[in-house]
Formats: sequence, C-alpha cells, structure tokens
Amino acid sequence: MLQLTLGATLISFSPVFVKLVQVGPATAAFYRMFFGGIILLAILLIRRERVSAGWGTLGLALVAGIFFALDLSFFHQSILYVGPGLSTLLGNCQVFFLAAFGILVYRERPGWLYLLSLPLAVVGIFLIVGGDWQGLSAQFKIGIWLSLGGAFCYATYLLLMGRPQARAGALSPLANLTIICWITIPILGGGSLLQGQSLAIPDLRSGGLLLAYATGSQVLGWWLISRGLPYLDASRAGLLLLLQPALAFLWDILFFQRPTTIVEGLGAALTIWAIYMGTMGRSKHNTPLKLNSLKENK
Repeated sequence: MLQLTLGATLISFSPVFVKLVQVGPATAAFYRMFFGGIILLAILLIRRERVSAGWGTLGLALVAGIFFALDLSFFHQSILYVGPGLSTLLGNCQVFFLAAFGILVYRERPGWLYLLSLPLAVVGIFLIVGGDWQGLSAQFKIGIWLSLGGAFCYATYLLLMGRPQARAGALSPLANLTIICWITIPILGGGSLLQGQSLAIPDLRSGGLLLAYATGSQVLGWWLISRGLPYLDASRAGLLLLLQPALAFLWDILFFQRPTTIVEGLGAALTIWAIYMGTMGRSKHNTPLKLNSLKENK
C-alpha cells in the first residue's frame, strides 16, 4: 500500500512539471521519454535483462508507441489549456474506453457498477465545467477534447501492450516500457519540430525540472506502482491509484490558484468516484487486461 501510495503521489506531479517548465508541451513530452528512456535502459543493462523481442512484438510496440506519443502530446497540450487538474482527471477516463472495447469486441457483460459509473462521470464533468458549454472559451473546449482524446489513445496503447505481455516468454514490464520509450522518443521529437517547438532546453532550471519530471513520473513512480500492485486486491489498488488525479486537481488549486467552487469540487470528487466504479464494475469474465488500466498512469 505504501509503494502504491508513493507511486501515485509522484505521478500526480506530472502536470505540475509541465506547467512550470519553460518549453512547449511537445518538447516536455519528448524529454520525459528521453531522460526516462536513458535511465530505464541503464537499469536494464545493470540488471542484465533481456530486451530482444520478435518482429510481431516489435510491430505491436511500434503501433503502441504511436498511440502513446499521441496520448502524451494531447495530455501535455491540454494542461496548458484547461490546467493540470482537469486535464489529468479527464485523461483518467481511459477506463471507460477500455471497458467499451471489452464490451464491443470481447462481448463482456458489464457489471451494474460500470453502468452506473457512466452517467456519474458525465454529471461530474458537467459540474466541473460549470454546465455552461457555450460560455467556455474556444481554447478551454479544445483542451477538454484533447484530454478525452488522450484518454482514448492511452486506452488503445494499453490494449496493444497487453497482447505481448500475455504471451509465453514475454519481456518484463520494465523491458517493455524501455522499448516503448525509445520508440516514442523520435515520434515526439519529430512532432515537436513539426509544431515549430524547439528541442533546446532554455536554461538550467528547465533542464532540472525536465530531469525530475522524467525520473519521478516515468521511472520512479511507475517502478513503485509495479512493485506494489501484485500484492494488493484490485479494489484497493484502484482506490489508491485514484490519488493521482485527485492530487493533481489539488496541486492545481494550491500551486496555480485555480478558482474552484464547491460545485466544481463536488464534480471532481464525483468524477473520481465514477472512474473508480468503472474500473471495478467490469465483468468477471473480462479480458487479461483487467488491471492494465491500473498498472500504468499519467
């Protein structure tokens, strides 16, 4: 429980780093993966873990890397448009996309908790945005759609990565994450340049923040979660990992003075609860991806 709590807390600072660093959102995503990939590769070499994989696994990893790069790009851009809290909260709605895929493709039968979670999530988001969609700025609306688009891309990434993990002789989660990092790095770098964002780190402060971002969110937070997750039941793990969007919303209020009414706070709490119910409310006869939405976070 302590490891999961610490891991979720570390990852909750991801949008804070993106907000503070003096580089574009795509550039921040690039350096998260670049610095994180170097650290992960060093750990693999020290542990002498196998990193070779068949062409089928590499092909899936390539496609998964594209969707993960899209997720990171959407997520980082949405932070600037709607703030760290709301972007993280909406990004965690990937659980609903995963469940929808299970229902449509694998013919899973959703539990009553999942069916109840959908309208609760909609109501929660409605309360957060104030119920006045027409009154929102165009940039804020784009940020909401980017966050939800990132959630879809992240769910697709999890589905793709779940397939090679289920095979006999599969690589370790650490090796898989390292491969994904190095597939994603050139995609994010090229995307950053196409958007006109320089990959140059402007100053020492920004370099330190980017290194801390990669170390905390991409390496240490994930490592703590992966170590603690196998020893907890699904419901307790899901509840603990909801610290990530909840704390991200809190950091947005504390660090960036996000104006938040009681109604918006209630909406955030309701959305977090709906995400938890959606995670726990899937069919007992679901796919091997049952806990993938819990194993990896933003």
